[in-house]
Amino acid sequence: MELETGLKAIGAGLAMVGAFGPGIGIGMLVQGAMQAIGRNPDAAGTIQTNMILGIVFTEAIAIYALVVALIILFVL
Repeated sequence: MELETGLKAIGAGLAMVGAFGPGIGIGMLVQGAMQAIGRNPDAAGTIQTNMILGIVFTEAIAIYALVVALIILFVL
């Protein structure tokens, strides 16, 4: 039983590796948006709206990784 619990924990940890990509992606997205706003402040509203939409879609991938980790821990 202890081996099974340990393997579940390792599997859940490996599933959360999928959160690294969205974290890096959000950082790059915000960096690009800040550079664009710095170059063209008049378009800040449009850029910010698109940035937030991109962050939402990118964050969804991290949430999927979290759901998979929780399924591994509590369902399997």
